[in-house]
Amino acid sequence: MKVRLLVIGRTKEAYAVEGVNHFAERVRRVLPFEIVELPDEKTKGPGQKDREAERLLAALKADDFAVALDEHGKSLRSVEFARFVESRMNAGTRSLSFLIGGPDGHGDAVLKQAGLVLSLSPMTFPHDLARVIFTEQLYRAVSILRHEPYHHE
Repeated sequence: MKVRLLVIGRTKEAYAVEGVNHFAERVRRVLPFEIVELPDEKTKGPGQKDREAERLLAALKADDFAVALDEHGKSLRSVEFARFVESRMNAGTRSLSFLIGGPDGHGDAVLKQAGLVLSLSPMTFPHDLARVIFTEQLYRAVSILRHEPYHHE
């Protein structure tokens, strides 16, 4: 199974670039993982989320199972998230794509198309930090599934 992280905008902060790269490389040792940065919307205001949603949806492939990361989504503990990833593998999912919207969140079209809306936390994070947190949790999930000592219960 291939895993992708589709994000609106570039990762800007140096700490975030380093963190994302660190965990992404660890994930890539186990399964194909790519990060796709899509242009953010230059025109702010009404319709911004919808235009960003169009970009995210256009980047999805026909066989993608889409997971929208959203503060109002379902909360999963790390082990539960690992089991979700495992269930997608067992279901024969060819491509699992996680979507991070722009600064104002996802447009309705993304939330409607997503097979799962997932919350990283009830707290709000800067987008760069959310990318680090997600890539770390993906690595943690892979470690849990491989029974590696990274995750401690």
